[in-house]
Formats: sequence, structure tokens, C-alpha cells
Amino acid sequence: MEMPTDMQHQAMGYDRTATMFSPEGHLLQVEYAEKTVRLGSSSIGIVCSDGILILADKRIDDKLIVSKSANKIFEIDSHIISSTAGIISDARVLIEKSQVLAQQHRVTYDSPIEPELIVKEISNIKQQFSQYGGARPFGVSMMIAGINGKNPELYTSDVTGNYLGYKANAIGEDDEKLKEKLREKYSEDLTIKKAVKIAVEIFKEVQGEKFNINKFELAFIKSDDLILNRIEGEKINKL
Repeated sequence: MEMPTDMQHQAMGYDRTATMFSPEGHLLQVEYAEKTVRLGSSSIGIVCSDGILILADKRIDDKLIVSKSANKIFEIDSHIISSTAGIISDARVLIEKSQVLAQQHRVTYDSPIEPELIVKEISNIKQQFSQYGGARPFGVSMMIAGINGKNPELYTSDVTGNYLGYKANAIGEDDEKLKEKLREKYSEDLTIKKAVKIAVEIFKEVQGEKFNINKFELAFIKSDDLILNRIEGEKINKL
């Protein structure tokens, strides 16, 4: 009986380093990292007519955990936020790097950094860890949302170091199902309030009986005031 292809690759050692291509042209360690991302908790980001938002599932089931200590949405700068999916300890390193970049830009140029410059630098770091020996790829995808001037922007960086701009996107567990729903319901004239309602409805549809609004965190920035707003749990429904 012939051995399956993935088992052949493991037996021949193609997955022992992130720098070795398999005969089919795959970097197996990178693909394993992508699987890790899809085990992480989910986030939805949406570009709205009046700003940007990220709705994230904190996926906290233990009542002993202090909810505010397990934030899923991070502040990069007053006009940029980010959520992650995958290994949170990997994400923390990249988030801190992003925060330093944003502050260095303010000190050097006396102006807020563009969201794309952040995601480009983070993507470059991820790419390096898929090219050099002695290190493994970052097991995390990052969604970065921010205001560039008056224009809301949303970017997602995957484990390979690629990044793209989006009108709306989802990362983490069930990301394909979430994106399918987003394609059906997204429109460019959505306000933040309407987009929040749509994002919550999508999570309800995808998660079914597992859905619990108290496990969710919402962050949004309006284009006209550049103030980060955070809301958790039942307050999201009131919005």
C-alpha cells in the first residue's frame, strides 16, 4: 500500500525546517503554522463609511479569568487597532514591535504613521522567519485597521508574510464561513452601527448555540475624531 503524500514528506524530512521546499513546492512548516491560525479565536474587521471596527471573540470560558486581562484587540496607536489569530505569545511580540514603530514615526516625523507601513514592516519580519534556518514561522495572522488621514483602511498579514487590503475580512476559526457571510452582507455605505449589527449576526449564524455575546470585544475608531472606543459583552447589543 502506497504511503500518503504528507506522510512521505514527513518521513523524508521536508517538514523539519521552514526553509526546505517539498517536491510539490510547499513549505510545510509554514502550512502547519497556517493550520495553527485556523485554531485561533475569530475576529471580523469592517471598513465603514464613517470609520473602522473589529469585533473579536475572546473565547474565554473560565469564569476565574479576569476578562480585561485577555484583550483580543490591541491599540497600536490612537488611530490604529489590531486583532490576531493563532499563538498569542507570537502575536504579542509583533504587536509590541508595531507600537514601537508607531511611536518612532511620531517622534521622527511629528505625524501619525500610515496603517500600511505597520503591516508592511510586520509582514517583512514574518517573511524573514520563513527564510532563515534555526527559527520557526510566526504562528499568527494579524488584522490591522486604522485611519489614514480621513480614510479608513483594513489590512491582513498572514503567516507567510503576504498582506492585502480589505473592505471586510475575518481571521481565525471558521474564517471561510465568516468571509462567505461577509461577502453576502457587506456594502460600502455601512455605518459603524450597522456594521456592528451585521458582524454580530454573522457570528451568531456561524457559531450557533456556542454564541455568547459576553465573550466578545468590540473596538472602533471614527474617521472624524480618531478616538479608540472599546465595548464588551452586552453593551455591544446596546450599541
